[in-house]
This record gives sequence, structure tokens and C-alpha cells, in this order.
Amino acid sequence: MKLRHSPTSPYVRKVMVSLLELGLRDRVELQATNVWDPETDIGLSNPLGKVPALILDNGQVLFDSPVICEYLDAQIPQVVLFPAVGEARWKALRFQALGDGLMDAGVLRLLEGRRDPALQSEGWKDRQLAAINRGLDALEAGVNDLSGGPLTIGQISVACALGWIEFRLGDHNLLSTRPLLKSWYEGFKARASMQATEPKE
Repeated sequence: MKLRHSPTSPYVRKVMVSLLELGLRDRVELQATNVWDPETDIGLSNPLGKVPALILDNGQVLFDSPVICEYLDAQIPQVVLFPAVGEARWKALRFQALGDGLMDAGVLRLLEGRRDPALQSEGWKDRQLAAINRGLDALEAGVNDLSGGPLTIGQISVACALGWIEFRLGDHNLLSTRPLLKSWYEGFKARASMQATEPKE
């Protein structure tokens, strides 16, 4: 398998953490991809022009991160990042959606900030930051559901979102007023899979 990859993408990190937790890292070749390069060929793998995209050995391509991670989980029957139908599954998927939504809002805010200053919308940036704050408040209130139990895609998604926020929006100190969430994250990011995938420019 081949993974179209960018080391600063929180969505790619989610896939990489899953690969490491599932013991599948040695089965995947990484292909560095800059989706902003005018000469990029990412559109040949993913028509949406995004990473991650996982190219299977038969040539089929899977995208985005929720689909890729569930496919990888299915390769290892004894490990279940995606629980079977029932309460545990819906909890894992709900946290995955919340983590992915935090990533979405953060990336949208970052990209707006990189536009020509004359074209930037402060209202748009404020809207994304407000979404991030609401998401973090929801996680602070529901941190007990994140703690304990088997590892799930929900925990991985949330941790990768918080890692990206720390990486890109660290000057906002968004976790400083969410002590329970901060404590959970500090514990989770000590995992070897998180340490090995820490984003770098």
C-alpha cells in the first residue's frame, strides 16, 4: 500500500497513528505530497486534491481519513478501533466527528489567515475559532467518555485535532481553560504512536 502523505496534516497524522497502533506501519510506503504545489499529481489519486489518500495494492484508492482508518482497522480482526454496532460504536464515531470537525475549522482558519491581508475575512476567522471553542468545551464536558476503555478512532481523532491546535494555534492557549481535557491530552500524547507522528514543518 502507498499513502499520499504530508507531515503537517492532522488527517494524515490520524492515519499514521492508526497504522502504528494497528502494527501496520511496515506495510505502507509513504509518498510525500504537497497539495499546494501547482505541479502536484494528487488529483490522479484523489479527485478532491487532498491527503491522505491510500493507494491499495490492487490500485484502488481510498480517501478521506475516516474511510482509510476503518479499512486499516478491518485488516486486523483482533484490534477494533471501530467498535461493532452499538453504543460503543456511536460514541467512537461521535468523537471522531468532533475531532475531525475541530481539524476542519482549524484548517479553514489557517488558510484564511494565509490569504492576501486585503482579502481576509475576520468574521470568517472568528466563526472558525468559535466552532473550535465550542468543540473544546464539549470535549471538556465529556472528557470522562474519552478516558478508559479500549483505544478507539474517536480518541485518536480528538488527540490528533488537539495536537494540530497546539501546533498551529498554540498562541491562543486554547487548552489552558480546559484543565480536564488538557490532562487527558497530556496523557494520550505520551503514547509512542503520538510521539512518532508529532507534526513538524
